[in-house]
Amino acid sequence: MGDTGTPSIPRIEPVPEGIARPLWSVMIPTYNPGEYLRKTLQSVMAQDRGPERMEIEVVDNCSTEGNPEALVKAVCGSRVAFYRRPKNEGAVANFNACIQRSHGRLIHILHSDDYVLPGFYAEIERLAEAHANAALLATRCFFVDENEVITGVTTRIPELESGGTSAEGLYYETPMQFPGVVIRREFYEAHGGYMPSLVHTCDREMWARAVSSEGGVISTNVVACYRESASNESAAVARSGENVRDFLRLAEVFRKRYPGFSSDRARQIAAHAALRQASRFSALNDTDSAKSNWRLWVENCSWLDRLKEGVRPLVRRVLGGDRAYLGSLTVHGTARHQRAEAL
Repeated sequence: MGDTGTPSIPRIEPVPEGIARPLWSVMIPTYNPGEYLRKTLQSVMAQDRGPERMEIEVVDNCSTEGNPEALVKAVCGSRVAFYRRPKNEGAVANFNACIQRSHGRLIHILHSDDYVLPGFYAEIERLAEAHANAALLATRCFFVDENEVITGVTTRIPELESGGTSAEGLYYETPMQFPGVVIRREFYEAHGGYMPSLVHTCDREMWARAVSSEGGVISTNVVACYRESASNESAAVARSGENVRDFLRLAEVFRKRYPGFSSDRARQIAAHAALRQASRFSALNDTDSAKSNWRLWVENCSWLDRLKEGVRPLVRRVLGGDRAYLGSLTVHGTARHQRAEAL
């Protein structure tokens, strides 16, 4: 059954016979969502296809703050189901639980801080009809901040705009984002769920797997929103460099799977990302985090990169100190979507 022969890819069981199959399953994984969940729910309810065509369920990963179930009932009444998992086994396990609990043919995993814009579900339905064999159906996304101010937009993947099976656009960056992506349930049943061994890059692995196995198509319309917010988890993984390590784990998966994938290029990208993070934390006087990321850079950079860094102290003295040096390293910015594209 395709990739399910790999132990790290969990099996997704088919929907049992006799159970009603709506077209849509909008599955909303959540953990301590706060008021962001309200916007997520409202955006879906504004495009509700009705219970016969659209299943909507919030899958709570044992939240320890607030009362997400009460919020769901206040916003949606009995229209949206709520399920609290008995144990928090991490975000990836929650994504897989969403898939396994779904009954629809098109599965939209919509995080509880993201939301969709008017026309999203109609656009995906159009793509699904026009590309009946494509496993992945997607649109572009806006990046928005905590106040829903637009800060950017996902890049285009021209080779997939008319449909295709090339995953090369996903090898070294993340040009798509979760709220804009829908995958057919039959693909999950044939090829398995998200890989638990990948945490911060499990989405990119899944999307590459879907596109390369059964094809994908991406609309140029921007009808979904990916929220960028300062989170303790995001900060923690950057401080430890775990986001870079996860990218390297993904690179090993891709190396084995795709003949055209370059491990050397991936390591170079990882090294540069670690160096940027080391510089940023150094500027913030977070010495431990800077050292963690510096070590990652040393482990993955090329000899030429080490040579360049070896002469930088002289350059710093000539240019006027560490401030100019740190500025040169952080010129690429620190927006979440820019970091995501790098990884």
